[in-house]
Amino acid sequence: MDLCNINHIKPLLSRHGFHFSKSMGQNFLTASWVPDRICAEAGIDEQTGVLEVGPGIGCLTVRLAASAGKVVAVELDRALEPVLEETLADCENAAVIFGDILKMDIEGMVKQHMTGLNPVVCANLPYNITSPVISALIESGCFDSMTLMVQREVARRICAKAGTADYGAFTVYCGWYADSRILFDVPPECFVPQPKVWSSVIKMTVRKSPPVMVKNEKLFFDVVRAAFAQRRKTLANALSSGIPGCSKEAAGKILSDCGFSDKVRGEELDVCGFASVADRISEIL
Repeated sequence: MDLCNINHIKPLLSRHGFHFSKSMGQNFLTASWVPDRICAEAGIDEQTGVLEVGPGIGCLTVRLAASAGKVVAVELDRALEPVLEETLADCENAAVIFGDILKMDIEGMVKQHMTGLNPVVCANLPYNITSPVISALIESGCFDSMTLMVQREVARRICAKAGTADYGAFTVYCGWYADSRILFDVPPECFVPQPKVWSSVIKMTVRKSPPVMVKNEKLFFDVVRAAFAQRRKTLANALSSGIPGCSKEAAGKILSDCGFSDKVRGEELDVCGFASVADRISEIL
């Protein structure tokens, strides 16, 4: 059975009485080159343990299982259970766990299923929970890399450069933990039902250590959040509003000490810039 062929997908879903759920953001791939390329870009081999989030009917799962040592797919929709039992029947190294990835012990799951393997993530993420899922996967501290299909505008936001319209707090957050790049775009016609937006596949290679050392990591992220809370404000105004004990005058001096104009906006600073501001705040306050 070709799980990317619409002429195979429709009777499969009909057999099991499955109906798409808009609330779960379900869109199944109908272009075989997409899961093939995801697997190739992820560099999967028999020493790899793969966590997949949102397997759908299993078109990516089957390809991952053909190369990986182990695949664990987490699926929220119980209505897909009989579908996946059929499509993954021949994949002895694939396991499906039904539940909400955001409520799971990801570290415990990896230890249970992937001992001795190099853990990575490959997934076509549901677009309505992309950011919290990426955060949960990063903060689990389990994975060497994550190859993810996400909405194209989210991919651009994750990989944006300082000073661009797509650059924001989530960019800085992702850049702190991973080196991210866009691999390729996927048009809407590669799915059923067709989404209204383009998708992109990104690869996030998790860093062994942050790109720059800071004196207080919590303060670093407090500064980033303050900078983008009202992104049209100058950074001096944002810091005085968002950092307790930091007056506008103190913020101006801090920026000057770091070599920035008092008119600079947060969106103009890269990770190193935010780190220097956070460290100077730590020293002064």
